[in-house]
Amino acid sequence: MLNGKQKRYLRSLGVNMDPIFQVGKGGISDNLILQLSDALEARELIKVRVLSNCEEDAKNIAIQVGAMLKAQVVQVIGKNFLLYRVSTKKPHIELPED
Repeated sequence: MLNGKQKRYLRSLGVNMDPIFQVGKGGISDNLILQLSDALEARELIKVRVLSNCEEDAKNIAIQVGAMLKAQVVQVIGKNFLLYRVSTKKPHIELPED
């Protein structure tokens, strides 16, 4: 579980990131989960956008996707959310300690 300082640090890294995935009217698919997992393994922190034609809201999708990927939901703002998961092969983001 991330503490407040770690979440603030990850949010600061995510400010200038562009969303690399979009969730549309199809919702969450197995293919999307697989691609998100691969992206998290490579980058550790990703931004996802929920399109306006999606029937669910961004917060619910972020929680569902985070649970499916065993990733931490760092932030949900509007239609965007940040996900974080430590890479098993090559971790590169060093989180601040308490």
